[in-house]
Amino acid sequence: TEAIGLYNLGQSCCLNSVLQVFLMNIHFTRILRRITVPPSPAQRRNNVPYQMLLLLEKMQCGKCKAVGPTDLARCLAEHRVKLFVQHDAAQLFLTLWNLLKKQMKKPELVEELSDLYTICIQEHLACQNCSFEIKSNSTMLTLPLPVLDASSHRLKTLEDCLQYFFHPEELTGQNMCFCQQCGKNTTFLQSMKLVHLPQTLTLHLKRFCFERSSHTHKLSHYLPFPQELDFSEVLTENQCQADDSEKATWQYELFAVVAHSGSTSFGHYCAYIRSLTERKWYCFNDSEVCQVSWDDVKCTYGHSSLYWRETAYLLIYMKKNPQ
Repeated sequence: TEAIGLYNLGQSCCLNSVLQVFLMNIHFTRILRRITVPPSPAQRRNNVPYQMLLLLEKMQCGKCKAVGPTDLARCLAEHRVKLFVQHDAAQLFLTLWNLLKKQMKKPELVEELSDLYTICIQEHLACQNCSFEIKSNSTMLTLPLPVLDASSHRLKTLEDCLQYFFHPEELTGQNMCFCQQCGKNTTFLQSMKLVHLPQTLTLHLKRFCFERSSHTHKLSHYLPFPQELDFSEVLTENQCQADDSEKATWQYELFAVVAHSGSTSFGHYCAYIRSLTERKWYCFNDSEVCQVSWDDVKCTYGHSSLYWRETAYLLIYMKKNPQ
Protein backbone atom coordinates (compact mmCIF):
# COMPACT_ATOMS: atom_id res chain seq x y z
CA THR A 1 0.00 0.00 0.00
CA GLU A 2 1.10 3.58 -0.58
CA ALA A 3 -0.47 4.69 2.71
CA ILE A 4 2.61 4.88 4.94
CA GLY A 5 2.72 6.91 8.16
CA LEU A 6 5.34 9.36 9.46
CA TYR A 7 6.64 9.17 13.01
CA ASN A 8 6.12 12.25 15.18
CA LEU A 9 9.52 13.74 16.04
CA GLY A 10 8.04 16.01 18.72
CA GLN A 11 5.26 18.45 17.75
CA SER A 12 5.80 17.52 14.09
CA CYS A 13 2.16 16.55 13.35
CA CYS A 14 1.69 19.69 11.22
CA LEU A 15 4.80 18.92 9.14
CA ASN A 16 3.75 15.27 8.78
CA SER A 17 0.25 16.23 7.56
CA VAL A 18 1.52 18.74 4.98
CA LEU A 19 4.19 16.30 3.74
CA GLN A 20 1.59 13.57 3.24
CA VAL A 21 -0.52 15.94 1.12
CA PHE A 22 2.51 16.69 -1.08
CA LEU A 23 3.76 13.10 -1.37
CA MET A 24 0.36 11.50 -2.03
CA ASN A 25 -0.09 13.86 -5.01
CA ILE A 26 1.23 11.90 -8.01
CA HIS A 27 1.33 15.11 -10.11
CA PHE A 28 3.80 16.55 -7.58
CA THR A 29 5.89 13.37 -7.21
CA ARG A 30 6.32 13.19 -11.01
CA ILE A 31 8.08 16.55 -10.77
CA LEU A 32 10.04 15.56 -7.66
CA ARG A 33 11.44 12.43 -9.32
CA ARG A 34 13.06 14.53 -12.06
CA ILE A 35 15.11 16.87 -9.86
CA THR A 36 18.87 17.25 -10.24
CA VAL A 37 20.72 15.44 -7.44
CA PRO A 38 23.11 17.90 -5.70
CA PRO A 39 26.79 16.89 -6.27
CA SER A 40 28.22 17.07 -2.74
CA PRO A 41 27.06 15.39 0.52
CA ALA A 42 26.70 18.80 2.24
CA GLN A 43 24.51 20.11 -0.60
CA ARG A 44 22.39 16.96 -0.52
CA ARG A 45 21.87 17.30 3.25
CA ASN A 46 20.59 20.89 2.84
CA ASN A 47 18.48 20.41 -0.30
CA VAL A 48 14.76 20.23 0.51
CA PRO A 49 13.59 18.66 -2.82
CA TYR A 50 16.29 15.96 -2.57
CA GLN A 51 15.51 15.17 1.09
CA MET A 52 11.81 15.01 0.24
CA LEU A 53 12.59 12.59 -2.62
CA LEU A 54 14.63 10.38 -0.25
CA LEU A 55 11.70 10.35 2.19
CA LEU A 56 9.30 9.39 -0.62
CA GLU A 57 11.53 6.48 -1.67
CA LYS A 58 11.84 5.37 1.96
CA MET A 59 8.04 5.40 2.29
CA GLN A 60 7.55 3.43 -0.93
CA CYS A 61 9.83 0.56 0.13
CA GLY A 62 6.73 -0.81 1.82
CA LYS A 63 8.63 -2.66 4.54
CA CYS A 64 7.16 -0.84 7.54
CA LYS A 65 3.96 0.95 8.57
CA ALA A 66 5.76 4.28 9.19
CA VAL A 67 9.08 6.04 8.61
CA GLY A 68 10.81 8.93 10.38
CA PRO A 69 11.23 12.25 8.49
CA THR A 70 14.37 13.00 10.57
CA ASP A 71 16.76 13.96 7.75
CA LEU A 72 14.19 16.20 6.08
CA ALA A 73 13.39 17.87 9.43
CA ARG A 74 17.11 18.55 10.00
CA CYS A 75 17.34 19.97 6.48
CA LEU A 76 14.36 22.28 7.13
CA ALA A 77 15.97 23.43 10.39
CA GLU A 78 18.97 24.60 8.32
CA HIS A 79 16.51 26.80 6.41
CA ARG A 80 15.11 28.35 9.62
CA VAL A 81 12.03 26.14 9.88
CA LYS A 82 11.83 25.59 13.63
CA LEU A 83 11.45 22.11 15.06
CA PHE A 84 9.56 21.07 18.22
CA VAL A 85 7.15 24.04 18.02
CA GLN A 86 3.48 24.46 17.06
CA HIS A 87 3.18 25.31 13.35
CA ASP A 88 0.33 26.70 11.28
CA ALA A 89 -0.43 24.32 8.39
CA ALA A 90 -1.22 27.09 5.87
CA GLN A 91 2.03 28.92 6.66
CA LEU A 92 4.11 25.72 6.64
CA PHE A 93 2.64 24.75 3.25
CA LEU A 94 3.78 28.11 1.79
CA THR A 95 7.23 27.79 3.41
CA LEU A 96 7.79 24.28 2.04
CA TRP A 97 6.56 25.22 -1.44
CA ASN A 98 8.86 28.26 -1.58
CA LEU A 99 11.87 26.18 -0.48
CA LEU A 100 11.06 23.55 -3.12
CA LYS A 101 10.77 26.18 -5.84
CA LYS A 102 13.96 27.95 -4.76
CA GLN A 103 16.06 24.77 -4.75
CA MET A 104 14.81 23.08 -7.91
CA LYS A 105 17.56 23.87 -10.42
CA LYS A 106 15.80 22.93 -13.66
CA PRO A 107 13.72 25.90 -14.96
CA GLU A 108 11.17 23.55 -16.55
CA LEU A 109 10.52 21.87 -13.16
CA VAL A 110 10.09 25.25 -11.44
CA GLU A 111 7.57 26.17 -14.13
CA GLU A 112 5.72 22.86 -13.74
CA LEU A 113 5.62 23.28 -9.95
CA SER A 114 4.17 26.79 -10.37
CA ASP A 115 1.60 25.58 -12.90
CA LEU A 116 0.57 22.76 -10.57
CA TYR A 117 -0.30 25.01 -7.59
CA THR A 118 -0.54 28.70 -8.61
CA ILE A 119 -3.86 30.59 -8.68
CA CYS A 120 -4.13 33.78 -10.77
CA ILE A 121 -6.39 36.61 -9.60
CA GLN A 122 -7.12 40.05 -11.10
CA GLU A 123 -7.61 42.89 -8.60
CA HIS A 124 -9.88 45.60 -9.95
CA LEU A 125 -10.17 49.12 -8.47
CA ALA A 126 -12.76 51.48 -9.98
CA CYS A 127 -13.43 55.09 -8.95
CA GLN A 128 -17.14 55.62 -8.26
CA ASN A 129 -16.93 59.31 -9.33
CA CYS A 130 -15.42 58.88 -12.80
CA SER A 131 -14.23 56.23 -15.26
CA PHE A 132 -10.73 55.82 -13.73
CA GLU A 133 -9.81 52.20 -12.95
CA ILE A 134 -6.76 50.10 -12.10
CA LYS A 135 -6.36 46.43 -12.98
CA SER A 136 -3.50 44.24 -11.79
CA ASN A 137 -2.91 40.49 -11.91
CA SER A 138 -1.39 38.64 -8.97
CA THR A 139 -0.71 35.02 -8.08
CA MET A 140 -1.30 33.12 -4.85
CA LEU A 141 -0.77 29.57 -3.62
CA THR A 142 -3.89 29.35 -1.48
CA LEU A 143 -7.25 31.07 -1.51
CA PRO A 144 -7.58 32.44 2.06
CA LEU A 145 -11.33 32.14 2.63
CA PRO A 146 -13.04 34.02 5.49
CA VAL A 147 -15.56 31.93 7.44
CA LEU A 148 -17.27 35.05 8.83
CA ASP A 149 -18.64 38.03 6.90
CA ALA A 150 -17.90 41.71 7.68
CA SER A 151 -20.65 41.70 10.34
CA SER A 152 -19.11 38.60 12.01
CA HIS A 153 -22.00 36.42 10.85
CA ARG A 154 -21.08 32.82 10.09
CA LEU A 155 -20.87 31.82 6.45
CA LYS A 156 -22.81 28.58 6.09
CA THR A 157 -21.10 26.64 3.28
CA LEU A 158 -17.80 26.57 1.39
CA GLU A 159 -19.63 28.00 -1.64
CA ASP A 160 -20.74 30.97 0.54
CA CYS A 161 -17.08 31.53 1.56
CA LEU A 162 -15.96 31.55 -2.08
CA GLN A 163 -18.70 33.96 -3.15
CA TYR A 164 -17.88 36.26 -0.22
CA PHE A 165 -14.14 36.26 -1.08
CA PHE A 166 -14.93 37.46 -4.62
CA HIS A 167 -17.73 39.86 -3.58
CA PRO A 168 -16.98 43.56 -4.46
CA GLU A 169 -16.25 45.86 -1.53
CA GLU A 170 -16.82 49.63 -1.43
CA LEU A 171 -13.83 51.56 -0.04
CA THR A 172 -15.25 54.60 1.76
CA GLY A 173 -14.28 56.90 4.67
CA GLN A 174 -10.73 56.20 5.86
CA ASN A 175 -10.34 53.52 3.16
CA MET A 176 -10.90 55.91 0.24
CA CYS A 177 -8.23 55.88 -2.50
CA PHE A 178 -6.62 58.76 -4.42
CA CYS A 179 -8.06 59.04 -7.93
CA GLN A 180 -5.59 60.42 -10.49
CA GLN A 181 -8.44 61.59 -12.72
CA CYS A 182 -10.46 63.35 -9.98
CA GLY A 183 -7.30 64.63 -8.22
CA LYS A 184 -8.60 63.73 -4.76
CA ASN A 185 -9.53 60.84 -2.48
CA THR A 186 -12.76 59.23 -3.66
CA THR A 187 -14.86 56.13 -3.04
CA PHE A 188 -13.57 53.13 -4.97
CA LEU A 189 -15.10 49.73 -5.67
CA GLN A 190 -12.58 46.96 -5.04
CA SER A 191 -13.20 43.54 -6.55
CA MET A 192 -11.29 40.31 -7.14
CA LYS A 193 -11.81 38.36 -10.34
CA LEU A 194 -10.68 34.79 -10.94
CA VAL A 195 -8.37 34.42 -13.96
CA HIS A 196 -6.81 30.95 -13.68
CA LEU A 197 -7.09 27.88 -11.44
CA PRO A 198 -4.33 25.23 -11.16
CA GLN A 199 -4.43 21.42 -11.30
CA THR A 200 -4.06 21.23 -7.49
CA LEU A 201 -6.10 23.92 -5.72
CA THR A 202 -5.54 24.71 -2.03
CA LEU A 203 -8.27 26.50 -0.05
CA HIS A 204 -7.40 27.92 3.37
CA LEU A 205 -10.36 28.25 5.76
CA LYS A 206 -9.45 31.17 8.04
CA ARG A 207 -10.62 29.55 11.27
CA PHE A 208 -8.04 31.26 13.50
CA CYS A 209 -9.45 34.67 14.44
CA PHE A 210 -7.37 37.55 15.83
CA GLU A 211 -9.17 39.86 18.25
CA ARG A 212 -8.23 43.44 19.18
CA SER A 213 -6.89 42.18 22.50
CA SER A 214 -4.30 40.26 20.40
CA HIS A 215 -5.92 37.07 21.67
CA THR A 216 -6.45 34.37 19.04
CA HIS A 217 -9.37 32.00 19.09
CA LYS A 218 -10.58 29.24 16.82
CA LEU A 219 -13.83 29.38 14.85
CA SER A 220 -15.12 25.81 14.94
CA HIS A 221 -18.66 26.25 13.62
CA TYR A 222 -20.21 23.81 11.15
CA LEU A 223 -19.10 24.51 7.56
CA PRO A 224 -19.79 21.77 5.00
CA PHE A 225 -17.68 21.37 1.86
CA PRO A 226 -18.55 19.25 -1.21
CA GLN A 227 -16.70 16.32 -2.74
CA GLU A 228 -17.19 17.93 -6.15
CA LEU A 229 -16.89 21.65 -6.85
CA ASP A 230 -17.55 23.54 -10.09
CA PHE A 231 -16.28 27.11 -9.86
CA SER A 232 -18.12 28.23 -12.99
CA GLU A 233 -21.37 27.41 -11.15
CA VAL A 234 -20.35 28.95 -7.80
CA LEU A 235 -19.08 32.32 -9.10
CA THR A 236 -20.97 34.87 -11.20
CA GLU A 237 -19.79 36.21 -14.59
CA ASN A 238 -18.65 39.43 -12.87
CA GLN A 239 -16.41 37.43 -10.51
CA CYS A 240 -14.50 35.73 -13.36
CA GLN A 241 -11.97 37.07 -15.83
CA ALA A 242 -11.49 33.95 -17.91
CA ASP A 243 -12.54 32.57 -21.29
CA ASP A 244 -14.85 29.59 -21.79
CA SER A 245 -12.01 27.11 -22.41
CA GLU A 246 -10.43 28.04 -19.04
CA LYS A 247 -13.79 27.81 -17.24
CA ALA A 248 -14.39 24.37 -18.76
CA THR A 249 -11.51 23.04 -16.61
CA TRP A 250 -12.89 24.48 -13.34
CA GLN A 251 -14.49 21.21 -12.20
CA TYR A 252 -12.80 19.81 -9.10
CA GLU A 253 -12.88 16.77 -6.87
CA LEU A 254 -11.77 16.82 -3.23
CA PHE A 255 -8.32 15.25 -2.80
CA ALA A 256 -7.31 16.05 0.78
CA VAL A 257 -8.32 17.73 4.05
CA VAL A 258 -5.78 18.93 6.61
CA ALA A 259 -7.73 19.01 9.88
CA HIS A 260 -6.89 20.72 13.18
CA SER A 261 -8.12 19.65 16.61
CA GLY A 262 -7.68 21.45 19.91
CA SER A 263 -7.22 25.17 20.56
CA THR A 264 -4.91 27.83 19.11
CA SER A 265 -2.37 27.33 21.89
CA PHE A 266 -2.43 23.54 21.99
CA GLY A 267 -3.53 21.51 18.99
CA HIS A 268 -2.95 18.57 16.69
CA TYR A 269 -3.06 18.10 12.91
CA CYS A 270 -3.92 15.08 10.80
CA ALA A 271 -4.66 14.65 7.09
CA TYR A 272 -7.48 12.88 5.26
CA ILE A 273 -6.31 12.00 1.74
CA ARG A 274 -7.99 10.19 -1.13
CA SER A 275 -5.50 7.94 -2.91
CA LEU A 276 -5.39 8.92 -6.58
CA THR A 277 -4.64 5.31 -7.62
CA GLU A 278 -6.86 3.35 -5.24
CA ARG A 279 -9.64 5.98 -4.98
CA LYS A 280 -9.93 5.23 -1.25
CA TRP A 281 -9.86 7.71 1.65
CA TYR A 282 -7.15 7.35 4.32
CA CYS A 283 -6.58 9.15 7.60
CA PHE A 284 -2.89 9.99 8.19
CA ASN A 285 -2.41 10.63 11.90
CA ASP A 286 1.40 10.68 12.26
CA SER A 287 2.52 7.01 12.29
CA GLU A 288 -1.07 5.70 12.36
CA VAL A 289 -2.76 5.30 8.97
CA CYS A 290 -6.17 3.75 8.42
CA GLN A 291 -8.74 3.57 5.66
CA VAL A 292 -11.82 5.74 6.32
CA SER A 293 -15.16 6.57 4.71
CA TRP A 294 -16.51 9.86 3.34
CA ASP A 295 -18.67 10.06 6.50
CA ASP A 296 -15.44 10.09 8.55
CA VAL A 297 -14.11 12.97 6.44
CA LYS A 298 -17.39 14.87 6.93
CA CYS A 299 -16.71 14.82 10.69
CA THR A 300 -14.24 17.68 9.97
CA TYR A 301 -17.09 20.04 9.00
CA GLY A 302 -16.87 21.46 12.54
CA HIS A 303 -19.07 21.86 15.61
CA SER A 304 -19.45 25.08 17.63
CA SER A 305 -19.62 23.44 21.04
CA LEU A 306 -16.88 20.87 20.33
CA TYR A 307 -14.02 23.16 19.31
CA TRP A 308 -11.37 20.64 20.35
CA ARG A 309 -12.65 18.13 17.77
CA GLU A 310 -11.12 17.88 14.28
CA THR A 311 -12.05 20.80 12.05
CA ALA A 312 -11.06 21.19 8.39
CA TYR A 313 -8.39 23.88 7.94
CA LEU A 314 -6.91 23.26 4.46
CA LEU A 315 -8.99 21.80 1.61
CA ILE A 316 -7.09 20.51 -1.42
CA TYR A 317 -9.08 19.97 -4.61
CA MET A 318 -7.87 18.28 -7.81
CA LYS A 319 -9.05 19.06 -11.35
CA LYS A 320 -11.35 16.37 -12.75
CA ASN A 321 -10.61 17.13 -16.41
CA PRO A 322 -7.18 18.80 -16.70
CA GLN A 323 -6.21 20.26 -20.07
